[in-house]
Amino acid sequence: MQVLRAVVTSGSVTAAAAHLGYTPSAVSQQVAALEKEVGIALLERVGRGVRPTAAGRLLTGHAAVIGRYVAEAETALADLRAGRTGRLTIHYFASVGPTLLAPALARLRREHPGVTIDPRLIGSGDPLPDVERGDADLAIVVRRPGDAPPPGIRVVHLHDDTYRAVVPGGHPLAARRVIDLVDLAGEPWVGSEPAGPCLEPIIDACAAAGFTPDFVAQSEDYATAQGFVAAGLGVGLVPRLGLGTRHPGVTVRPVRHPEPVRAIHVAVREVSLAQPVPRALIDALTDAAAEAD
Repeated sequence: MQVLRAVVTSGSVTAAAAHLGYTPSAVSQQVAALEKEVGIALLERVGRGVRPTAAGRLLTGHAAVIGRYVAEAETALADLRAGRTGRLTIHYFASVGPTLLAPALARLRREHPGVTIDPRLIGSGDPLPDVERGDADLAIVVRRPGDAPPPGIRVVHLHDDTYRAVVPGGHPLAARRVIDLVDLAGEPWVGSEPAGPCLEPIIDACAAAGFTPDFVAQSEDYATAQGFVAAGLGVGLVPRLGLGTRHPGVTVRPVRHPEPVRAIHVAVREVSLAQPVPRALIDALTDAAAEAD
């Protein structure tokens, strides 16, 4: 149809061929093929040139509209490919929001101001299936050592977040600079993690120290867990990134023998790594994680 439009606009097959970079024979063949397809003549000869029939004028008008839409689509695609436009959805959990995600998103906005950023806080579920389904472009996740990602998913390590012991301010262990994990064995515990990859490092570390923690209270919110500890309900372990705001009634100390650690990663579909904006966010998250070390 665009060849027909060129012939009608220029007034002859020869002129259209010169403009398009084709031979006159190739232009005539394409117009003939189009006439065969629509079942009606599109051009009629007038002297040394041609003019459109009523059907030719109709198709030429539609070809102009289609040409504009194609040009707009090509421009929009080029903008998306270059990272000038688009939308990026990120699923994350609360404790990485202030420390890792916020500075990374600020940098992404500076580098790609035309991209709409949609960060969504998730609950205690695993956000990796969201990335698999395409409901999220990226997700910040906690992965167990040795876990293989699903097919088509790339998992990039960001940060090893160590757990800290949280004890009431007047507790005898509060006087120590470092607490051996086994010294918490006989204490009542306040849980701060739901079942899953964030709780497993605690359970595994306690098992390595020879005991199972006795949870007497549970909160999936780190601020509330600290409040429970401050009230004397028990002791607990909270990841360092979850201690941005500390309760005045608790004492926080490093733990050893062993030190529990949760491994934080960012998950993205392999196909998205060819796009500049997801790559830029991964780079920004990696740099923010390095600053948090």
